[in-house]
Amino acid sequence: MTQNYADVALLTERRYEASTAPEGDWYFKNILLDDELLQKALDEIGLTSVRVDWARPDVDWSKFRCAVFRTTWDYFERFTEFTAWLKRVESQTRLCNDSSLIWWNLDKHYLADLKEQGIPVVPSRFLEQGSIMNLQKLLEETGWEEGVIKPCVSGAARHTYRVSRENARRLQPVVQPLLESESFLFQPFINDVVQTGEDTLMVIDGQFTHAVRKVAKAGDFRVQDDHGGTVHSYRPTDEQIELAEKTMDVCRPAPGYGRVDMVRGNDGRWEVMELELIEPELWLRNHPPAAKNLARAIAGVAGR
Repeated sequence: MTQNYADVALLTERRYEASTAPEGDWYFKNILLDDELLQKALDEIGLTSVRVDWARPDVDWSKFRCAVFRTTWDYFERFTEFTAWLKRVESQTRLCNDSSLIWWNLDKHYLADLKEQGIPVVPSRFLEQGSIMNLQKLLEETGWEEGVIKPCVSGAARHTYRVSRENARRLQPVVQPLLESESFLFQPFINDVVQTGEDTLMVIDGQFTHAVRKVAKAGDFRVQDDHGGTVHSYRPTDEQIELAEKTMDVCRPAPGYGRVDMVRGNDGRWEVMELELIEPELWLRNHPPAAKNLARAIAGVAGR
């Protein structure tokens, strides 16, 4: 397959590089719809674009004015390969978001940095690679009734477990071996996640554009659609918008686009659960005007 070049490379992965989705694959169709909206918006301001699998070996990245992370949703499963690629490509073309933001946002230790900047984040304990931990003692030390443990580099709720005093001993031999190869994050279980959901606010060029609410299926706490979660239109409060924009504002350099996932913490205040700057799903199909905002942000990086 010969690679076509354009002003902008919209980075995807091999599962989603095709231009048409298989019959009945609504997930893939949503990906293509979002990218279609963005490509149309880019075209309207005079920028050509093409969707490219980031891992393709035949690509000369210097032929693009910039590359935009869109649906590189296998990066955490191919982390060594992805980081080696990132080291190469950051010297060959401009990246949106900036490569320094990508490196920072790859690992959930960034939550500690946000906290230092005054951003309210979900309380977090970091369990470093190679360490020995005891889930039962962690619950006792923190005083949390329940907790959630997950890898510091991850996505789609990979190796994410809900920990209670009843199941801590059973989960101990599951999680401890994983610590031999990667670091983990331990947080309190947020009750509002199962009662209400997790709110996701999109921020482009520093300004809130739209939001969705992600809701877990009955009996689960994972809101990702990989695990049966659903997405709903949502109008956030002014307080949430302020928090989302403030969270993006403390990042340096300033992100062109991103997503702030937040929950109402167990103490009743809004807290940041995740800041997604690498490959956030932006639900442009839920708010098509945001595609124009994103196109303008990309143009700024492409030097248009």
